[in-house]
Amino acid sequence: MALATVRDLTFTYGDADRSALAGVSLEVEPGEIVLLTGRSGCGKTTLIRAFAGLVPHFHGGRFGGSVEVGGHDTRRTRPAELAGTVATLFQDPEDQVVFGGVLAEVSFGIENAGAPPGEIDRRARAALDAVGAAHLVDRRVAELSGGELQRVCLASTLALEPGLLLLDEPTSQLDADGAQALLVLVRRLARERGTAVVLSEQRVARTAPYADRVICLERGAIVPDRPVAARLERGPARSGGELVCTLDGVNFAYGAGEPVLSGATLELRRGEIVALTGANGSGKTTLAKVAAGLLEPDAGHISRAGRASYLSQDPGRYLARERCDDEVALGARGRAAAALAIAAVGLQGYEARHPRDLSSGERERLALAAVLATEPDVLVLDEPTRGVDPEARARLASLLRREAPKRATLLVTHDLDLVAAVADRTVELGERIERVAA
Repeated sequence: MALATVRDLTFTYGDADRSALAGVSLEVEPGEIVLLTGRSGCGKTTLIRAFAGLVPHFHGGRFGGSVEVGGHDTRRTRPAELAGTVATLFQDPEDQVVFGGVLAEVSFGIENAGAPPGEIDRRARAALDAVGAAHLVDRRVAELSGGELQRVCLASTLALEPGLLLLDEPTSQLDADGAQALLVLVRRLARERGTAVVLSEQRVARTAPYADRVICLERGAIVPDRPVAARLERGPARSGGELVCTLDGVNFAYGAGEPVLSGATLELRRGEIVALTGANGSGKTTLAKVAAGLLEPDAGHISRAGRASYLSQDPGRYLARERCDDEVALGARGRAAAALAIAAVGLQGYEARHPRDLSSGERERLALAAVLATEPDVLVLDEPTRGVDPEARARLASLLRREAPKRATLLVTHDLDLVAAVADRTVELGERIERVAA
C-alpha cells in the first residue's frame, strides 16, 4: 500500500500566469527512493511542499486534485499534524533554523513531536553523528559554514524518524565525501527502516544510482525521463593579467573562537578564474568574504584594485525589490547595464516578475545578474550552482569564461564539473584551514 498518493495535482501560486504543477499523479511506497529532476522552475520544490502540506496551507494559491500521506488528506490536515509522518529538509537551510545552538536546533523538532524527555538528547546526538556532524554539537549555528548548516538541518530532519522524508537539494552545499555519505545514509534508512524518500536534485549523475525511480518534471508536469543533453565545455584557459586582489598572511577568527584562517595567502589576476574548493568548514566562505571586503582580517594584509562584488550562498535572503529588473538595477551602473545582465543569465521576460515568485535556481541567476550589473573588477561567487539545473550550469560556465578578461573571478564551489569547465587554477583548503596554496 502506498505511503503517499498524489492524484491529478494542479497548483498555481497567487497571481502567477501558469501553474507550478499541472495534473501530477504518482504514488510513493514505503522504503522507496524517488528522485525528482528537471530544470529550475519545473515544479520540483512545489511538489515537495505539497507532500508536506505546505501547499496549500502555507503557500497560498489555487489547488486542485489531492495529496494523501499516511492516510491523511493534506487539504484537511495541517502541516503540523503531519509532523510525525513527514519531515522536510528545505532547499535553503538558512531559513529552516530556529535556535542559536546546534544541539538545541536538532532537539527542537523531537521535543515538539512529543518524544519522551529522556529520548530527546540521545536522538539528537545520534542524528548529528549519522550525518557526520557530531563534532558540531556545541557550536553556534551562526558560526557554521553552509555545508555544516546543511548537515545540521538534515540531522534535525532525520531525528524525527519520519515515514516520509522529503529532501530538497540536500547535497547542494556538501563536499563530495559528505554528499556520498548522505546518499548512503538515505539508502540505508529506506532499506532498513522502510522510510520513503522523495529527493529533489540537480546533480542527477551523482544521485540517480541511489534512487529506485527517477521522475522528470517539465513545466509542472511529469514527462518521460531522458538524458540531459547539456554539457560543460572547457574553453581555452586565459593567462592572468594585472594583479587585482592580494591576500598576504591573513588570519581570521569569529569572536573568541578558533582561527578559521591562519596565514592565508592568495593572489587573483584579471582574466583568471580561480576555483576555491575543500571540505565543509574548511574556511572557503570566510576567505571569499575577506577577499570581497565583507570581513576585515585580524592580521595580515589585503590589497584590492577596483570594485569587488560578492554573490552569497543564499542570495534569496537579500532580495530588496518587488520586480526583477528593479532588483538588478539596484547596484547597476544604469538601466542598460541591468538589462544586459538579465539577458546574460537567461532571464529575459522575467523583468516584471516578483523575485520571491522565482524558483531557487532562478533566484540564484537573478542574484548573479545583480552582481554582474555592478561591473566588478573582483567577482566572488559562493556556490553559484546551488539549485541550478545542468543547462543553466552550462550557461553559467560559458558566461564566466566569456567575461573572464574583464575581471578576476574567485569561485567557491563543490561542483567539480564546473571547476573542470572554467577554472584556470584551483586552490584547495584543508580541514580547518591552516594555509592557502595554489
